[in-house]
Parts: sequence; structure tokens; C-alpha cells
Amino acid sequence: MRVGKAKDDGQRRRVDVELAHEREKAEDNPNGVTVKQRISHFTWPWFSATMATGGLASVISQTPNRFTGLQTIGKIFFIVDLIMFVTFNIMIGIRFFRHPHKLVSSLHHPVEGLFFGAYWVSVGLILSCCQSYGVPNTGPWLVSALRVLYWMYCVTVSLVAVFQYYVLFKKERLNVMNAMPAWIFPVYPLLVIGPLASNLIPSQSQPNAYPMWVGAVMLQGLAWTVAIMMYSIYTQRLMGSELPSPSTRPGMFVSVGPAGYTAAGIIGLATLAPSVVPPNAFNTDGAFPDGDVVKVFGVLAGIFVLLFSFWFFCISTVSVIAGVKQMSFTLNWWAFIFPNAGLTLAVIQLGSTFKSPGINGFCSFLTVMLVILWLITAVANVIAVVRGTILWPGKDEDS
Repeated sequence: MRVGKAKDDGQRRRVDVELAHEREKAEDNPNGVTVKQRISHFTWPWFSATMATGGLASVISQTPNRFTGLQTIGKIFFIVDLIMFVTFNIMIGIRFFRHPHKLVSSLHHPVEGLFFGAYWVSVGLILSCCQSYGVPNTGPWLVSALRVLYWMYCVTVSLVAVFQYYVLFKKERLNVMNAMPAWIFPVYPLLVIGPLASNLIPSQSQPNAYPMWVGAVMLQGLAWTVAIMMYSIYTQRLMGSELPSPSTRPGMFVSVGPAGYTAAGIIGLATLAPSVVPPNAFNTDGAFPDGDVVKVFGVLAGIFVLLFSFWFFCISTVSVIAGVKQMSFTLNWWAFIFPNAGLTLAVIQLGSTFKSPGINGFCSFLTVMLVILWLITAVANVIAVVRGTILWPGKDEDS
């Protein structure tokens, strides 16, 4: 154990020395920083951008009050998401190819490592968009392919949730007074399984749909339970320490996502229950329709969780507004979109369940706001890269 710990400490010191050396060179000669050096600081938090773009595309595909061209707008965002995802994979692949030792260190880095889950959330949202934009325009082969990919995704992100937390527990000692919603990220990919399944299931046959439904309920429950524990730690930090710095406060919106995606998943799965859950599934001897009962209790549970998400949205909004004058761009800004996309999906499910024109109108407003925030954040991100305030030695999450 001592040998392993010494090896880890030595590797970390090596990375620290490299970063310090690159930072000194960049400060002495800013014009001498090459593209390759900048790509060497392409970190996992960049996949927050693909999370946001995929989440927005998913919201557009499901938002009510539709008009001609809306589906095309959603497809454009989906295509942009795919291009970004492939590009980001290439860039982070180059980073790890040039510096292989950074791969392992990045996975348990106290800041960067937490965002490894963002990669897998991006994958889950891409699968959901494939259902929304691909299935209507392809043959049944895509339905079958998505079912297989769904189960592969469930297995993979379950392993990520277990082993990444294990690595963090073993190698890091994080201070509770510095707790951030990003501590939830290792389990975040499981949080989108409910909404993903509720989107995929309507295209599946009954024998395939029911196992997917059961699996989604179980994994969503696991993710929500772990998220609740992390919520407690985060709330303790807010009560016992000061707010995050203004530039990182957009990251507070990450706390909106777990409850938002869980509410969307619960309501969506509950709405499907009457057509998916077999008669007498719970051995009630036909005393009542099992699927209808599940729907009632599921919708009520979803509403309960939805308001919890909205409360965190309000706290985060007030905190950001209070520090807006001191804010500068960080990749945390993408948290303006992807967690709130989960909240919006939950409201969309609620409006669909109650068939409420008022709720549906509010959903349209939220969708427009998400598009505006995406455009603002994307422009700010590009400007930050051009000015060298991110993707620069000593200025990224691997520091």
C-alpha cells in the first residue's frame, strides 16, 4: 500500500511540476504557447458543453406548442452536439496521447476528475436525441440498436458511479467546507436514465419495454439516493462556509439537475406505466389496475421532487445575480443550461400529464430562455478561448 501511495504521490508531483513549468513559460512568453500546449490542457469539464447542447436538443424535441421548423432547429442543435462531441474526443485523446500519465491523474483530480461523469451524461443525451430525431426517419433497426445501447449504457455508467467514487474515496481528501454540486457528477449519468428510458420505451415492443422500464426505475432510484446524500453535504457547506466565488457560481445550478432529471424520469415512466406494466404485475389478483396505480403515485412523487429542484434553482439564481458584476467566464457557465434542461423536461412531462395550456406555455418560455443562454454561453466560451483565459497553462481545471 505504501508503494502504491508513493507512486501516486510521485505521479502527482510530476504533473504539478509540469504544470508549474508550463505556467512560467506562458507568463514569460504568452506568444510562445503553441496549439499543442493548449490542447494539453483540454479537460473533462469541456464535456459540460456537450451536456448542455444535448440537453437543449432533447428539450426542443419534446417541448409543447410546436411550430413548423422547430424540429429542424432541434436537429441543428443535435448535429452541433455530435460535431462537438467528436471534436472534444479527438482533443482530449491528443492530450492523453501526448501525456499518458495525465489520464489516470485526471480521473481522481479533485476538480477535473469530478467532471468525468459529464462525458457519460453527454452519451446518454445523444442516445435520447437519436430516438427523437433519428427513429422517425429510419427503419426498425435503430429501435433495436438503441435498446442494446441503452443496456450497455446502464452497465457502463453503473460501473463509473461505483469505481470513480471508490477512487475519490481512496485517493482524495476533499474538504466538506469546499463542497460543490459537482460532487454529484460521478452519479450524474445514472440520473438521465429515467428520462432516456421514458423516451425510448414507446418505440419498443411490450416484451422489451417492461424490462427497460423496471431497470430505469431501479437505477433512477439509486442515482437519486446518492444525490440526496451529496445534497446534504453541499447544504452543510452553504450553511457553514461562504458562497463560491462569483465566477464559479453558475456551477451552483448543477444542484438543479439531479432533482430535475429525476422528476422528469419519474413522471415520464409513471405516465407509461398503464401501457407497459403487465396486468397483475404486483400479484394483486386483479384487485386494481397495477399500471394506473403506479401512474398516480409516480406523478405525485415527480411533483414532489420537481419543487425541490425549483427551490435549488431559486437559490442558485439569487446567488448568481448577487455576484454577476464580478463574474468572468469559466466552463461552469454551461451549468446555466444542462441542469435547467432537466428541470424543463420535468415541467414538460407535468404539462403533458395534466394537459395544462398554462404549464405548456411556461415550458415554451423556458425553452426559449435555454436557447438564449446557450447562445450567450457559446459566444463567451469562444471569446475566452481566443483571449487565452481558458485552455491555457495554469488556467484550467487540471491546475
